[in-house]
Amino acid sequence: MIIFIMDTTYSNRIQEESGGVRPLSTVLKTMAVLDVLASSVRGMKLPEIATAMELSRPTAYQRLLTLVEAGWVEQDHEMRYRLSMHACRLAAAALEQADLGTRIQPVLEMLVHRVRETASLAVLDRGLPCIVSRVESESVLRAEQKIGTTMSLEGSASGRILTAFADEMTLGRLKEGGGVLSSEELLNNARRDGYALSSGYTHSGVIAIAAPIFDMHGKCTSALSLVMPEFRFDLETFREPLIETARTITKMQQGER
Repeated sequence: MIIFIMDTTYSNRIQEESGGVRPLSTVLKTMAVLDVLASSVRGMKLPEIATAMELSRPTAYQRLLTLVEAGWVEQDHEMRYRLSMHACRLAAAALEQADLGTRIQPVLEMLVHRVRETASLAVLDRGLPCIVSRVESESVLRAEQKIGTTMSLEGSASGRILTAFADEMTLGRLKEGGGVLSSEELLNNARRDGYALSSGYTHSGVIAIAAPIFDMHGKCTSALSLVMPEFRFDLETFREPLIETARTITKMQQGER
């Protein structure tokens, strides 16, 4: 049997020095290509990517080649670059590790069956609300937003909830990152009422209502929302089913049955 013994002196020295370590800028620049590809509804060709990132084609190609070799990006038959299924696998793993995995999907489906409107789950991703799970209603007229779509921090119902119930550290990062937040009055209303409505100016004719979901430590990890055409919205109809479902998911995250 081989036993590995760590030199604690060396370990302590590494920990002391780690405060001065900076991230690799070349890696950050390469990973930024993934954000560009994720913002497109289809694959992108090299010139499009280079233009979007304000890069020369050779530089853009080098970063794409790196991501292809790493398995993050692939090319289709039209020579367009697109995210590979590797991204889906990691996204699924991230949801599971955040306790937002397959156990929650049936709960969303029950909510949609009950109110007959589309339900979404959003988390903060790089300072913006991002849809990570979604169940569409069967209505012909509905708001189309795919998983991975980001929303306004200020104007969306999910953004207002994630801001209103954010802890001090998260709120500080949002402000330092230049995020535009809703007014303190609206955020206080969301904390008091337990829900928030969207502003209406980000998507004309569409309205959403969202409620917070908390983990076992009482931290708001995500926002559950219902979205629908404005003419179908009625607060009394949707508020209680939404809040009840948010509480159910909160209990699941906190280990309750």
